[in-house]
Amino acid sequence: MRDGVELTAYLVNESRARRPELAEDRLAAAWIPDGERGAVRELWDEYAAAVYAHDDLVVSLRGRFVADTLTRALAADPDTVLVVCGAGFSSYPWLLPFALSVEVDLPDMVAAKRRRAAELVGDGVATGREVHHVAADLGSAEDRERLIGTVRALAGGRPVAYVAEGVLFYLPETDAEAVVTLGAGFGTTAVTAVSYWPAAAAGSRVLAEQRHWFRRREVPADASYLTHDRLVRLLGPGLEDLGPEDLQRRYLGGVTVPESDLIPEYVAVSWAAPRGAAG
Repeated sequence: MRDGVELTAYLVNESRARRPELAEDRLAAAWIPDGERGAVRELWDEYAAAVYAHDDLVVSLRGRFVADTLTRALAADPDTVLVVCGAGFSSYPWLLPFALSVEVDLPDMVAAKRRRAAELVGDGVATGREVHHVAADLGSAEDRERLIGTVRALAGGRPVAYVAEGVLFYLPETDAEAVVTLGAGFGTTAVTAVSYWPAAAAGSRVLAEQRHWFRRREVPADASYLTHDRLVRLLGPGLEDLGPEDLQRRYLGGVTVPESDLIPEYVAVSWAAPRGAAG
């Protein structure tokens, strides 16, 4: 198992696998190779002890809200094409009946995801889907422009459901904003869902501990933050912007863990055409 971003993605899967009734991701654990499950569990426990013990809650809530948003997009138009930036080992194309999906991540992650997806489909664990795995550095304007061309060609005028999950805070601010509005370049984006850390939470104790923990691995030590007002300017009015406490109320009927004890990851969803120009 390699350190860095790929390992972080396995932690996300372990978190969702620990809360199956909340995450509703039946494939979460399956993405972790059998030979690495023990090491991933140990790393999750290390992370829980050093940073916070509620990553299973935060990551499961995030995934559930994104999946529900995508379900709504498919109900509106079954021909919708899914595009996920920062896909990691997420399961959306195999949990939901998209006719076509595009998953975007760094080259090593894309290669690992393609291999594991083929194994899961071959073993009958996951249903075969048309998924295009695209290697791109979202911090590169050139790569983003190339991705826009790829998505436009694959979508062929069909509506696009665009997701950028767990990636914005690892990019410089200008690149993070460009990724938020990447859907504008696709031309037919029907919904955008992005997860982010709000600027008001920059002093979070839990975030500070997380950044310290990640400094030992191949994940950038710096972080980017956004504000609700900035996202409205980028994505348009009518933005649904929910934090960990909002999502707990929606899916658990109340707040079991206050935001002060959590990674303050918010999910913003817009059904308006993105206003910004990707660059």
